[in-house]
Amino acid sequence: MKARREVFVVRDGEIRTPPLGASALPGITRDAVLTLARELAIPVTESEVPREMLYIADEVFLSGTAAEITPIRSVDRITVGKGRRGPITEKLQKAFFAIIDGSQPDKHGWLSRWKRGSRCREIIHPAATRSWVRAA
Repeated sequence: MKARREVFVVRDGEIRTPPLGASALPGITRDAVLTLARELAIPVTESEVPREMLYIADEVFLSGTAAEITPIRSVDRITVGKGRRGPITEKLQKAFFAIIDGSQPDKHGWLSRWKRGSRCREIIHPAATRSWVRAA
């Protein structure tokens, strides 16, 4: 099974991401990003994202199991936005990690408890990877 990450493009304060029918996987982290964006009143449009849109984006980030929410600094050696994490990506990361680290309650039921030996851990899982982007 090949891992994939979901791409999110921010332009003029709005997030754009491919719809599920565009070969996107219905990943848990993707769903978490969409849910958190709605809660933070960040507009989201699910539509095709042509490669050229990545070049003119204010921000680009990926979501996935290992990536969680990862800002992208450049695409095809073209700097995205200011070349660092943007404010919308930052808001989403902070909200996401606050739930995962327990500083905010998990009102969505995203975390599951499991025991391994004598330790109890919480887990959350998502999905994804694109070779033509470089993480910040």
